[in-house]
This record gives sequence, C-alpha cells and structure tokens, in this order.
Amino acid sequence: MLSGLLGGFADISLAQLVLVAAVALLAGIIGGVSGYGSGALMPLVLVPMVGAAPVVPIIAIAALFNNSGRVSAYLKNLDRRRAVIATVMALPGCVLGAWGYSRLSGAGAAIVIGTMLMASVPLRRFARRRNWRIDDRGLAFGSAGYGVLVGGTAGSGVIMLSLLMAVGLEGAAVIATDAMVSIGVGIVKVSVFGLSGVLTPQIIALALLTGLVSMPGAHLSRFIVQRMPIHVHTAILDAVVLVGGATMIASAFR
Repeated sequence: MLSGLLGGFADISLAQLVLVAAVALLAGIIGGVSGYGSGALMPLVLVPMVGAAPVVPIIAIAALFNNSGRVSAYLKNLDRRRAVIATVMALPGCVLGAWGYSRLSGAGAAIVIGTMLMASVPLRRFARRRNWRIDDRGLAFGSAGYGVLVGGTAGSGVIMLSLLMAVGLEGAAVIATDAMVSIGVGIVKVSVFGLSGVLTPQIIALALLTGLVSMPGAHLSRFIVQRMPIHVHTAILDAVVLVGGATMIASAFR
C-alpha cells in the first residue's frame, strides 16, 4: 500500500525507504537528547529523493508524531505556562509562513531550507555564548517571529530552543516544552498545507513512514541521555547541517 502511494515520487526504491526509516529513527533519538534533529537531518535524505518542495510538508506531518513521542517521554519536565505563551504567539505567524511556503518554487524552497539549516548553527552557538536571558514578554515577542520562520521552513526549531533556554529552562524541560509548542504550530502548518493543496497522498505516506519510525527514538533517548556525550553529537550534527544546507543552496542554482 505504501509503495503504491509513493508511486507519485519517481524512482524511490525499497532501499531508499529503508534509509529514510533509519535516518528518521536516528533523528528521533538525537531530537530526544538535543531537542532538534528531524528538521535538520531529514531534508538531507529526503531532498535528493523527492526534491525540495515536498520536504517541509513531509516534516510537518512527521513532526507531529516525533514531538508527541518527546512530550510523552519527558512529560514531567514540561513547563505548561511557557508552552502556552509560545504556542499562542507563534500561531498567527505560522499561518503566514506556511502560506508563503506554499507559493515557493522548488528552487526557492531549496534556498530557504538550506539557508535556515546553515543559519541555525551559528545562531545556537551565539545564543549559548551570550547566555541570553529573557522574561515571558520576550518569549512572547520572540515566538511571534519564530512562528513565521517555522511555518515556512524546516530546521528552524533551534530558534525556539534558544528562546526557551533564554528564559531559564534547562535540559529535559527545554525538550518537552519545545515539543509541545511544535505540536501546536505543526497542526496549523499541516492544516494550511492541506487547504492550499500542497499535501498529496504521496507526501502523506512518506510523512507517516518518517513520523511513526521516529516516535520510539524519543523514548530510547531517555535511557541514553545520561551516557551520550551531547557535545560530540551536537558537533557532528552541526557539520552535517552546514554541509547539507550548502549543498541544497548550490543545487537550487544548477
């Protein structure tokens, strides 16, 4: 059934589907530890297979499953008040960003995704070095801008992580709260993509494969979070994101 639905994407083989599933599980584990992963890793394997344009809708649907796994894994650490503030303020911009993405060409989508992937690395490092701290009002204003970016890009979740850390959240509280916010904006993104005609049975099928496989990753991360050297995995992920983002931008001009 899945193979039939994916028939709309030319030349996707069984081996490629296995690769997507493997990367989705890895992204779920990394995301459960570092707070991000799917938005950064999945485009690197999806874009060569299906092109840039379907990637954000695919990840938007898959993220609903992935983030649900994170929330359930770290539920006791969830900061519900911050999650409500960030979600409510991000929703209007998310609608605008998702609508704008639906009007992009394939080359435009590649440039947007690649730029956001590359920008996410120095942004996260800059915020950590500066040890930024903001109040709930700052979180609200920052979330409004985040909504526009997350609505139309993949890999921009690092912005919300930085905002949550800036208000003083740490560790699992950041992961759980970010995941809850991501579920809220994700529902809006998927709704906008559906109304604008972006979603197809093929996109939905590939998204379901990615999302369902990634869900156990968050729970696996609970058992290894104390043993995994986060700085090493973060450094490796940063390198992959930079190279992958540059490759996508370059491909848009070919």
